[in-house]
Amino acid sequence: MRISDPNLIGRLTELRVELRQGAKLSELTSLGIGGTTDLLRITKHETIPDLLQLLDANHIPNKFLGGGSNLLVGDGELLWVVLQLVPPESDVVLEGNFAHVDAAADLGRTVTFCAKRDLGGMEGLIGVPGTVGGALRMNAGAYGMQIGSYVREVKLYRAATRQIETLRGHQISFEYRHTSFAPDDMMLAVILELPSKPYNEILKGIRICNEKRRSSQPLGQKSAGCIFKNPPGASAGRMIDELGLKGLSVGDAQVSDRHANFFVNTSRASAKDMLALIADVRERVQKAYGVGLENEVVVWNA
Repeated sequence: MRISDPNLIGRLTELRVELRQGAKLSELTSLGIGGTTDLLRITKHETIPDLLQLLDANHIPNKFLGGGSNLLVGDGELLWVVLQLVPPESDVVLEGNFAHVDAAADLGRTVTFCAKRDLGGMEGLIGVPGTVGGALRMNAGAYGMQIGSYVREVKLYRAATRQIETLRGHQISFEYRHTSFAPDDMMLAVILELPSKPYNEILKGIRICNEKRRSSQPLGQKSAGCIFKNPPGASAGRMIDELGLKGLSVGDAQVSDRHANFFVNTSRASAKDMLALIADVRERVQKAYGVGLENEVVVWNA
């Protein structure tokens, strides 16, 4: 979708929204797949309610993009514009054991920033790509920890009320790869309470996690992380591996030969290719194990 009305473009400028016309989502997602649309980059949280009201009044559908690391976007000309936060210059501010973090902050850099100041607990997230806001939405976790354990407060745009609100940690449900946030809520900022820990000790944990990832994940290839959630008491990757599906491909979409729950874009895979591969693997697992795999990757159809 394209925005061409000069009056509307002028209002976007007034709201300090940067319009990038014809953005390629394939360049904004870790999977390297996605069609084309206009990108609206938001520099001030306070303008979001007015921006959404403006887009609604002009019948312009929209979606909110974080770091694009857990996302499969449809092909071709997309039927909606994309909104994205611009991180402020200081996207992490510390007050004792509390880290005030902008949702657009890079997750890995945030973990490292806090670690160097002797604040730990999130070592397992060091290699998880994407933004802090994306990690919040899906309650990202690895190696026995999850970000929700440290959340004390979240600032967000609530689509239901069309207002910016602040939720305390106890008002949010954090479960395995799931939270109580509505799909169209927009994460803006978070306060994390992190335990004090010597940097050298944190660094040891980070190195262990990095080594595990290097030995088991296709870090040098385009992927969206795990495609499926692990069913209760089981491993999606193990089931796919046991069926001998590593290397299975549809076009340039392929089940990784390093981690069976990672699907990679080996060259110029389309969303159609990747969706067909996901459907094929899901069907085979259902037939062999009687288990219906649920997507962990978020799918935006064109």
